[in-house]
Amino acid sequence: MFKKFIKDKNKKKVLFTPGPASLSEENIKNLSPAFGRGDSEYQLTEKKVLNLLIKMSGKKQIVRMQGSGSLAIEVMIANFLYGKVLIINTGYYSDRLCSISKTCKNYFKYIKKIDTVDWKKLNKVNGKYDWLLCCYTETSRGLKLPIKNLFNLSKKLNSKLMIDATASFGLEENHHLANVFSYSSCKGLFGLTGASFISYDDNPSNEIKSFNLNLSSHRQKKMTGPYHSIYSLLQILPKHNDFKQAVKINKKKFTMIAKKYLIYEKKNQPLICTAINKKIYSKKKEVILYKTRDKISGSVVNHLGEVHLKRKAKGKILDFLKIK
Repeated sequence: MFKKFIKDKNKKKVLFTPGPASLSEENIKNLSPAFGRGDSEYQLTEKKVLNLLIKMSGKKQIVRMQGSGSLAIEVMIANFLYGKVLIINTGYYSDRLCSISKTCKNYFKYIKKIDTVDWKKLNKVNGKYDWLLCCYTETSRGLKLPIKNLFNLSKKLNSKLMIDATASFGLEENHHLANVFSYSSCKGLFGLTGASFISYDDNPSNEIKSFNLNLSSHRQKKMTGPYHSIYSLLQILPKHNDFKQAVKINKKKFTMIAKKYLIYEKKNQPLICTAINKKIYSKKKEVILYKTRDKISGSVVNHLGEVHLKRKAKGKILDFLKIK
């Protein structure tokens, strides 16, 4: 009965969007009433989940919060960024990083200067910066910047590296190379929406006079946490590689189908999505296509729609798509 319920739900909505992924049994069968204080079952669950994420991240510390990946980004920028900052321009979501950074610069005064550089001109960057900030995977354009290149650039600039890992964590490698990064529960982790995280080694030095934007408020759990999102991850994370395999299968099949229309070379191809220079459409009403927030002439197709099938995925949902 339960398996049929999941199957029927996924048939009603065929997703080509960047998250949340398709609904899995593991997402919901562990859900339970929960509270942050005095609930020993939940506290044990959260401890297990956060320990798994610490292991995945390669960082020593993690803070969880209830809210979107954008909330985690704003908390991260407010608490960690200072001095002279260089932001790599990759598209809509890097523009968001820039906007948030400018707001924090004006309000909290720790950031002194913000420069931007197009991702295609990184070899021309010189000087010294306190922080280098960028998106690992820019879903608005279907673009990935190899993190080892970003790490090497940060060393050249004598800077620390901050990463928006919303669309990369759980899917791409080597996040530990960043000094700090943020991500959400519903993209590469395949959990339910509602939780976001910041992973880091060294505590931030900024003193933020805001209850919601102060990292310590979340670290000390002074407000309601992402209880049900945490529960959804308890059975997902131990099987994460199985779920990830479904994404790989979908990505491989689509890149073969659309190989004549690919925009980026292999090193800039993220696992979560693929950008092509043609328009995608479908005649099926149950299909939900990704409408990128950026202005592009082609399309971005995401590969989380068969995650619930794990290693049994075959990329059959791609049959719903047509290329103009």
